[in-house]
Amino acid sequence: MRSAAVNNTELAYVDEGPRDGTPIVFSHSLFFDHTMFEIHMELFAREGFRVVAYDHRNQGASAPATRESLGMDTLTEDAAALIEHLQLGRCHFVGNSMGGFVALRLAARRPDLLLSVTALGSSAEEEYQLAEFAPLADHVSVHGIGQILDTVMYIMFGDTSLSLRPELCSRWRDFMASLGPSIAESAHGVIHRTRIIEELHDCQVPVLAIAGNEDHAYPQPISGVHIAAATGGAETTVEGAGHSVAVEQPDIVAEYLRQHFVRSIKSLG
Repeated sequence: MRSAAVNNTELAYVDEGPRDGTPIVFSHSLFFDHTMFEIHMELFAREGFRVVAYDHRNQGASAPATRESLGMDTLTEDAAALIEHLQLGRCHFVGNSMGGFVALRLAARRPDLLLSVTALGSSAEEEYQLAEFAPLADHVSVHGIGQILDTVMYIMFGDTSLSLRPELCSRWRDFMASLGPSIAESAHGVIHRTRIIEELHDCQVPVLAIAGNEDHAYPQPISGVHIAAATGGAETTVEGAGHSVAVEQPDIVAEYLRQHFVRSIKSLG
């Protein structure tokens, strides 16, 4: 991985595919890292896109950070700074959950950097399960994630994946089990985010919201219909997927992304 000094932090990232290809930036979910998009990175790089995927500050191989610098506004500034640092020009920005929160804020605030936005398993609203999620984050900050790992897996994956895809789930279960208590600081930024719906009025960027029909965190209409209504964009629901749509149904997501990219370029003239 490479490293970029941007916005008073160090972001780890990968940059693959032809330098002159249309750029796509992938932004991962809480409790994951950039490799949640590894299938899409490889696929779209082969198809001629320039593919960038990065780790959020305080996650993956990026620099640690304190709670005060882990709000969604700061993470959005990180993403914008990385796009500018890499001189990508306008890019397609794809984010799952936390990455989707960043994507929607970029759509509202930095349309000059974007060709399109895709938000998977995400929300344009404040956290409606704050009373349930806040104690979990507090527990992790003191005890780590181990004792509540089953709960976290239930939040992050759909029933089909949990029952029928043991290899997929065991890989990410092991990954999440390795996370230290500091991940709670990132979780705090996620669950205490502000709503973005009003900022998305008259959105200038083509937006696609992809929901999983088994999402235990942000079910429809939160992760689809509400985002499309706020942005004037489109929405769709993927069967057999929960909150981590990108890793649970990567092939279906890839096809939706292709279609969205084509439509976006046409709509932008």
